[in-house]
Amino acid sequence: MFPGFPPGKTPLTPIPEPFFTELLPAIDHLGELKLTLYVFWKLNRMEGRFRYLRRADIFADEALLEGMGETPEEAAAVLKESLALAVERGTLLEAELEFEGAQHTLYFVNTPKGRAALQAIRQGRWKFTGAQAAPVEVLPPRPTVYQLYEENIGPLTPLIADTLKEAEETYPADWIAEAIQLAVERNVRHWRYVDAILRRWEEEGRREREHRGDSEETGYDKYTSGPFGEYVEH
Repeated sequence: MFPGFPPGKTPLTPIPEPFFTELLPAIDHLGELKLTLYVFWKLNRMEGRFRYLRRADIFADEALLEGMGETPEEAAAVLKESLALAVERGTLLEAELEFEGAQHTLYFVNTPKGRAALQAIRQGRWKFTGAQAAPVEVLPPRPTVYQLYEENIGPLTPLIADTLKEAEETYPADWIAEAIQLAVERNVRHWRYVDAILRRWEEEGRREREHRGDSEETGYDKYTSGPFGEYVEH
């Protein structure tokens, strides 16, 4: 028999209220119920912006499998069915990825962060880290041009917003991000300076910064003279 909860402070696992009001009345499969509670507990013990469980790790958890069936074969079959039910119900979100020469399945809880992670993966915004506990890192959304401006240059006004929208329609997003980064590096926090860089790239062509053959001095001169000089304090 269960001996009871121990005295003193015990770690707690938060459960979203909709689990009790919407999911619990609807779940009629014991394995699905056990799996759902297990996922909440397991993810709460993990760290990271986007938390997930790998299918292989779920099937490797002996304690979970013991509660799913009397034999290993029965437990594996029940767990497989439970995962399918949780995905079909919408409790869990499923993502298929390929790395290390094999196909892998990740599961996220259907929360705003889980939905954002699934969308990021579908857009290719993830990378393989090689870490045993979390081999996949979901990359955060790329900041918009408006966020980049506010964080690096200054407050956003209606006039600037219109200017940024026009720039977004004219130049690739990575150009704008790199031009703003250059402005920050040179401590020239003016949109006109950023715009001058973009126009120069459009006219002369843009090379990746790490492959430029310019020396540090020449590279600096390129962006502090000519059409850029009026924005820089020497």
